[in-house]
Amino acid sequence: MKEEANSTGQTETRRLAAIMFTDIVGFSRQMGSNEARTLRLLDTHNQIIQHAVTAHHGQVIKTVGDAFLVDFPSVVHAVQGAQQMQAQFKTYNAARGQDDQIHVRVGIHLGDIVQKDGDVFGDGVNIAARLQALAAPDTICISHVVYQEVVQKLALGPVVSLGRPKLKNIAERFAVYALLPESPKGLWQTLRVQRLQLSRRVGMAHLAWPGVALGGLLLLAGTLAAVQYLARPLLSPQSAVLVTQEAQPALPLPDKPSIVVLPFVNMSEDPKQEYFSDGITEDLTSALSKISSLFVIARNSAFTYKGKAVKVQDVSKEMGVRYVLEGSVRKADNQVRITAQLIDAITGGHLWAERYDRPLQGIFALQDEVVGKIVTTLKLQLPLQEQGYSVRKTTDNLAAYDDYLRGREHFNRFTQEANAQARQMFEQALELDPQYAEAYALLGSTYFAEWAFQWRQDPQALDQALALAQRAVVLDDSLAQAHVTLGSVYLWKKQYDQAIAEAERAIALDANFAEAYTWLGEALRRVGRPEEALGLLEKAMRLNPHYPPFYIYQLGEAYRYTGRYEEAIAAYKKALTHIPDLLIAHLGLAVIYSELDREEEARAEVAEVLRLNPKYSLEVLRQISPYKDPAVLERMLAALRKAGLK
Repeated sequence: MKEEANSTGQTETRRLAAIMFTDIVGFSRQMGSNEARTLRLLDTHNQIIQHAVTAHHGQVIKTVGDAFLVDFPSVVHAVQGAQQMQAQFKTYNAARGQDDQIHVRVGIHLGDIVQKDGDVFGDGVNIAARLQALAAPDTICISHVVYQEVVQKLALGPVVSLGRPKLKNIAERFAVYALLPESPKGLWQTLRVQRLQLSRRVGMAHLAWPGVALGGLLLLAGTLAAVQYLARPLLSPQSAVLVTQEAQPALPLPDKPSIVVLPFVNMSEDPKQEYFSDGITEDLTSALSKISSLFVIARNSAFTYKGKAVKVQDVSKEMGVRYVLEGSVRKADNQVRITAQLIDAITGGHLWAERYDRPLQGIFALQDEVVGKIVTTLKLQLPLQEQGYSVRKTTDNLAAYDDYLRGREHFNRFTQEANAQARQMFEQALELDPQYAEAYALLGSTYFAEWAFQWRQDPQALDQALALAQRAVVLDDSLAQAHVTLGSVYLWKKQYDQAIAEAERAIALDANFAEAYTWLGEALRRVGRPEEALGLLEKAMRLNPHYPPFYIYQLGEAYRYTGRYEEAIAAYKKALTHIPDLLIAHLGLAVIYSELDREEEARAEVAEVLRLNPKYSLEVLRQISPYKDPAVLERMLAALRKAGLK
């Protein structure tokens, strides 16, 4: 995020954002025919969208009539939110006549936006609005950058390429995709339907947002371009094609019982209780993860299914697991109801299902019952140290636990604002219970994240992260997260033995903790053991199949250090398709290109580094890089100097 003053002295904030634009089909016509009924439908429409936005951590920037402009913390959240709202509109429409139905178009783009005086501007907004205009009723239209980000992380269903249509006032042409509500019967029917849907709207002036004109001749030209693209002969290699994820190979099953805990559904009337159902899901995942005889998929990958109806057989193939745990949570006053069911995802058969109604004070015992039931059902052989294992009652203060869950929800969004909100909630939890080890661990993680992402120039952030993680370990040495945070801090303080020891301790405590493997790999790479780092990254990627782009970058680094340059280049470029402004990936490419004497490409990558951070220099890199062998750092600096970095 960057703040700067414009020519009038007003402050503008620029940042990368996942933007959603929605619009009701035929709203003006409906208002003209029956205003009272249309206003009633608008209320229902607004409730469905607001619930989906809240459930996926979005923020409504503004509304104009029937249109919504929404900002999400990631494109994954944006697409999941759009899928949820379209699914709910489909369910709503199925029980009603044509005149009482609600049909919506959605556009999503990841791009630069400018925040000023409570409003937003920029290509991120403009492109999302134009994508919405291209969408057919009940579909979601996404840009290429969004598709690249989510295709390996979400079950998108049937996807149709709309080619590279001309968008009004947007110089660059890029691939555009439509997410369909159901599979077409054939490719030709898909193309024909899309042509009819697009051509039906040719010539329609549609002003969806002040300052974002979607009507006029340029929209007509853009729509015609899409229609012409879809009208090409089917044998053309550039023809629009149906893109599905069915071709993705199924992951092999591990050599021990394997499970994924799908996000428990929030059944409370208040959508703001989502943090609580998410918290229960994470607690159960964490508890199962510590059972060494069980293979458990990471929370990040499991949550890609949040808010979506999925087939357990598909989950099994995509995650490479035998069993699926799913359920729901309803919290009201001082009572909580949890329903849970364990499914054999290969056969689709239910192994057990149970409903628990308990006072909120019994939440930890309730979770313990669920874990115990899984252990018994799967006949897990527990080592001696795990026998009698139970979900630990982490605090006696339920208000502190509630603050902790809220903080964890914010922390998982990985933005500067969310990180600050998480810190506040963890601090509140510690005021209520000063012995709350988990709260200390994640509070320390907020300081490390702040330092790592340079969200705030606080020279003490790294030391604060260290002190808080150490406090968490003193209170409870069995917290894998605290050891990972400690190891991360030690690495950047160039205390290599301690960094490796802490990461290894985290894995010993939680053999399914994907982040522990990535940080151990990072530490080993920095001390000159990149081959071992590769194996650890592969393990992390298997535990977290919908892994974040940072994993891909780390893979590129490990390849570079083992001299596998072409594989490193491919990994860096793949990371950049997800995060085009990932400075460290551009830096890695610059080093490789320089060492391969590909001078022009090396200088282009250095130019990208300086575009992203004009103050970046060899001296900055020398100060922050935690390499144990000085020769490794000097070789890297020499390559960058050759590429033009000063």
